[in-house]
Amino acid sequence: MRWTSVHQRYFGSVLLLVLSTLCAPVCGAGNDPGSAPRLAKVADLHDKRIGVQLGTVFDTYATRTFPDATVVQFPTYQDMTLAVTAGKIDAGLSDVDTLAEVMRAEPSLVSFGEPLFSSPVAAGFRKDNAALRQAFDAFLAEIRANGTYDDMVRRWMRERGRQMPVLPATATEGVLTVGISTGGFPFCAVQDGDLAGFDVELAKRFAAHIGKELRFANQEFGGLIAALVSGKIDTIIADMYATDERRKQIDFSEPYFAQDNVAFTLRANTLPAVAAEAAPVEPVAKPSFLQKVKDGFEANILRENRYLLLWDGLKSTVLISVLSTLLGTALGAVVCYMRMSPLAALRLPARGYIAVLRGIPVVVLLMLIFYVVFASVNIDPVFVAVIAFGMNFAAYVSEMFRSGIEGVDRGQSEAGIAMGFSRTQTFLYIVLPQMVQRVLPVYKGEFISLVKMTSVVGYIAVQDLTKASDIIRSRTFDAFFPLVMVAVLYFVISWVLLQALEYLERATDPRSRRAAPR
Repeated sequence: MRWTSVHQRYFGSVLLLVLSTLCAPVCGAGNDPGSAPRLAKVADLHDKRIGVQLGTVFDTYATRTFPDATVVQFPTYQDMTLAVTAGKIDAGLSDVDTLAEVMRAEPSLVSFGEPLFSSPVAAGFRKDNAALRQAFDAFLAEIRANGTYDDMVRRWMRERGRQMPVLPATATEGVLTVGISTGGFPFCAVQDGDLAGFDVELAKRFAAHIGKELRFANQEFGGLIAALVSGKIDTIIADMYATDERRKQIDFSEPYFAQDNVAFTLRANTLPAVAAEAAPVEPVAKPSFLQKVKDGFEANILRENRYLLLWDGLKSTVLISVLSTLLGTALGAVVCYMRMSPLAALRLPARGYIAVLRGIPVVVLLMLIFYVVFASVNIDPVFVAVIAFGMNFAAYVSEMFRSGIEGVDRGQSEAGIAMGFSRTQTFLYIVLPQMVQRVLPVYKGEFISLVKMTSVVGYIAVQDLTKASDIIRSRTFDAFFPLVMVAVLYFVISWVLLQALEYLERATDPRSRRAAPR
């Protein structure tokens, strides 16, 4: 009964993407005899490559409905749609409203086939937070009764608006943290450096309704439920379908939206009849390479001040890289000391630490620390990233230090002690300089690996360079320019920091000091 009322208020759709290369022309339609038919209905996907966004209901649906197909999972909606456009996969699943925005930027995509299934969209809450869920249901009933909900649907869904309304300021007490994912308009996108969309406005109105200060946790869709269950966020308002499987982990509000799920493909991959039903596309002259670069720079960097996203991501990446390196180096020195200790009480834990940390993928370690170790602690995700990468770096650095120390002839230490040096002085003045010189080449390589590994911090809602690229692509649907820009920026970061390490290497090399002019 609840579903029917929502369905009558608004009805969206979800679609499937496919490539024309899968759909060869049919006989009798002006095409070569004997060629395979083009995709025209959903059943034609039974043995194709179908792309889905990780953590969505499409993953389960595609696996269950097309057992002979190859289901390819993508972390973001943009990665999936770009893979379809580029011919990397044969099909993908999407909702109609988000697809409509994609088609505005990429008119070569068209929908085909009948709707796959319909789903209610609702806000998610922890099972121990029934009061907040009830408050949302009351808020939802209020905005439906006073016409606010219908106005939101009109502006975001029917008129395809992109401007957030000015909401009146209200007194706040406490904080409401809302998990959200920037999949693009009409639900959530970044515009002029701020979040905008139907879900964003809904979250802001709800926070004002209950008198809370609103904070968004913008992260990968697949990690939202884990963030909610672990207490990192208070609610999910992210175009999430209320399914039976998800209800086992979290509670859902009354549905605030409803959507169909259907299929879409490249226009050139459909039958003539399917393409004819789609909106016509005006022929456009093919731009030159230089014009493409100019247009791409304007759309991905200048428009809506998107360069600020890259700047913020650059600062986060550099901060995490430098702090993780400092922490990892210091912690690695401690672990190295314990590893070389004659006391088993120190040596054995150090060996266990090294074995465990080197055996766990850094992205798994990152999420374990964020969602498990600090599950009940309100902690900055950047600080969590520094801890995770620092711990991982320390495991490798400790072994570098150990091998460097053991590579120094023991006789030099004995000679230092014989000359009256203490053990500490012998280490600082004789062993340490030689150890640093030996380990720096390997240390540099491990440091560059650390910088590149920071690209996974988006899993815990940190906006680094990679996350900034995802946000830009969610608006422009351009794979080339954002990725190239991010690749260049990672190279610049690595090169600059590498120069600093090479300077340190030269400064500790006796041959360089002897060769320096006096």
